Amino acid sequence: MRTTTELRSAILAAARAEFARCGLAGARIDRIAKEAKASKERLYAHFGDKETLFREVFVGDGRELFASVTLRPEAVAEFVGEIYDLAWRRPEHLRMITWAKLEGLDLGAPEFDGEPMPGQAVAAIEAAQAAGHVDPAWRPEDLIVLLFSTGLAWAHLPHPDAVTDDPETIAHRRAVAVDAASRLIAERR
Repeated sequence: MRTTTELRSAILAAARAEFARCGLAGARIDRIAKEAKASKERLYAHFGDKETLFREVFVGDGRELFASVTLRPEAVAEFVGEIYDLAWRRPEHLRMITWAKLEGLDLGAPEFDGEPMPGQAVAAIEAAQAAGHVDPAWRPEDLIVLLFSTGLAWAHLPHPDAVTDDPETIAHRRAVAVDAASRLIAERR
């Protein structure tokens, strides 16, 4: 017999796979329940409805994403490499964000350690600018968007060659993303 925690974890894992593949509208509770080896009634008892379950998965993914990448003032370009690594390792995170946008869901600003992610990232960019690591001409909010976009560029490329398991190609693409970020943040003369 599974504990409530084990059942909840199984449901969330099954829901993550289903939502990443089909989005909120296309996902089916019966497929999630079957994959989790749970009844639909238990699933509804834990989460209420499909949108609440989607939001729970989304928040969990966001927590994991922001816990695994950290914008540090002394390593701003490397942050882009961490974003690239995460998009390659866990593409379902990016799919969940994309589905949420397509579904028109307002999921609020992500938080990390109780602080809104944009606030932590803005503070890191400001510290990097004050320390001379980042061109002070950038508005931190603008630069954060560009850094994320650079790290996610290959994941968003609408071409079959964008997806690869070749370690050499993966390493090259990561290095290109970090180099692009280094050039982006360099002080303009």
